Amino acid sequence: MQNSLLKHINLPEDLRQLKAEDLPQVAKELREFIINVVATKEGHLGASLGVIELTIALHYTFNTPEDLLIWDVGHQAYGHKILTGRKDRFETNRQLNGISGFPKRSEGKYDTFGVGHSSTSISAALGMAIASQLKGENKHHIAVIGDASIASGMAFEGLNHAGVTDANLLVILNDNAIGIDPSVGALKQYLTNVKKGTQKQDNIFEALNFNYSGPIDGHDLPLLISELERLKTVKGPKFLHVITTKGKGLKQAEEDQVKYHAPGKFNAKTGELITKSNTLEPPKYQDVFGETIVELARKNEKIIGITPAMPTGSSLKYMMEVFPNRAFDVGIAEQHAVTLAAGMATQGLIPFCNIYSTFLQRAYDQIIHDVALQNLPVVFCLDRAGLVGEDGATHHGVFDLAYLNCVPNLVIFAPRDAIALRNIIYTAQLGIDFPIAIRYPRGRGHLLDWKKPYKTIEIGKGECLKKGKKIAILSIGTMAKHVENAIVDLDISHYDMQFVKPLDETLLHGIFKTHKTIVTIEDGTIVGGFGSTILAFANTHSYKHHIEVLGIEDKFIEHGSVLQLQKLQQLDSASITKKIEQLLSILNNS
Repeated sequence: MQNSLLKHINLPEDLRQLKAEDLPQVAKELREFIINVVATKEGHLGASLGVIELTIALHYTFNTPEDLLIWDVGHQAYGHKILTGRKDRFETNRQLNGISGFPKRSEGKYDTFGVGHSSTSISAALGMAIASQLKGENKHHIAVIGDASIASGMAFEGLNHAGVTDANLLVILNDNAIGIDPSVGALKQYLTNVKKGTQKQDNIFEALNFNYSGPIDGHDLPLLISELERLKTVKGPKFLHVITTKGKGLKQAEEDQVKYHAPGKFNAKTGELITKSNTLEPPKYQDVFGETIVELARKNEKIIGITPAMPTGSSLKYMMEVFPNRAFDVGIAEQHAVTLAAGMATQGLIPFCNIYSTFLQRAYDQIIHDVALQNLPVVFCLDRAGLVGEDGATHHGVFDLAYLNCVPNLVIFAPRDAIALRNIIYTAQLGIDFPIAIRYPRGRGHLLDWKKPYKTIEIGKGECLKKGKKIAILSIGTMAKHVENAIVDLDISHYDMQFVKPLDETLLHGIFKTHKTIVTIEDGTIVGGFGSTILAFANTHSYKHHIEVLGIEDKFIEHGSVLQLQKLQQLDSASITKKIEQLLSILNNS
């Protein structure tokens, strides 16, 4: 039995003490280490397994952290983390108070740039390379980017600039033909042709003034090291095309790359997923969207589905299977997705643009300029709104209410349950003359019997869920369920406002006139969100009530389970109960 090499590697300098012929054993051990931890702790799997050899070759060849290494998105950085001082803490990955699932500058000098959203690596690495030039430093700067990420507009912006510099920049394309879902688009076809040797046109990267090499086998360690050593001697911007297999080393992960991107718990020895109980569960909100849009599209041929690279995560894949000509995965291109939807809306179609809340941030100008300014009836379906859990600060969808709230013409709706989500989708496709954002959380709702007959929702109207005295809680979205659980034994009122914009002012006047204290609750930022809107309403109409605003505090929220984070933000049912009892005590003693 071979002695463990990984056991003695804590930092890249330890790796560099090894002979090159020992590195395949390190790769084998590193894969096993990641598989064993992720099998029980969960996390992203396939991406890191696919770049084990590349990770080892980079840290073996370059003098990190003096040479700067940037990983795009960061799904693939587990091996990097283990080799750069976090091996003993890797079991805490993505857990509350543990290490982040993505590269993060605060974790140490080897994480040179914080990432989580795609296509930032080339721009960041170029910025670092230019800075090194200006400071007279002789450093290497390496950006590792995937074939899905490089199709994004921002990646091309970085390439376009880098090509007219003499910066010491190496862009490595990790080409495995898949992001989270399979890569799409003309660039994907181009890269496929390059791999096959059938590409007839000029090399696109050479045309951008990069010194291009490849494609080479990304699992051949001697070849990788040899080529990286050669590229260290080449001046100016360089581009290395590396072919890898996502999930390499775990049979099931290689065969089902979508499922094993982040598979949940599985058997580390066999690779088989651990089956969950057969207990009937409420549907995920994404599936409520996915099933509903297919059902409606059967009757309304104007309905179009659009998603930027998340057909599985958004469940638009259901529509893509049934109506492939009316459902579009446009790749990692949120800006394009929004303006594509706007163009369709001008021609009488009804585009449902399904984007994760955190990713819609990347298309803010298009929301304002191309949709809202022209008052086009685009339906934004914002999946993963609110706290999303273990992916942490880069992925929490807590800013949407605030960043959309200030945009004229835009209606904002947050369903409290699956029935409300189903009904607002139905209402929107009946025909609207304004854009609307529908935001809903990651995970499951609480209703089993949700496929009720459709009902039209009146735009801008809230609902009274419980009538009580003294205190009124105004909730938005699925926070309603926490409130419901919190006030079962309390004689107070609860209103589901449904719309952040337009507000139901008639209902609000009635609430303010019949209650002494108002509490707002949202799973979005306190600054600029729903509660801020209620405060502005009260100020405009000279109401002097005490208004308690509950929501996400003004800081970036780290990773942990959704329930853990809700407790820390005092948005769980027990915390709400405690807050209401305190307010009641104050009122009763005043």
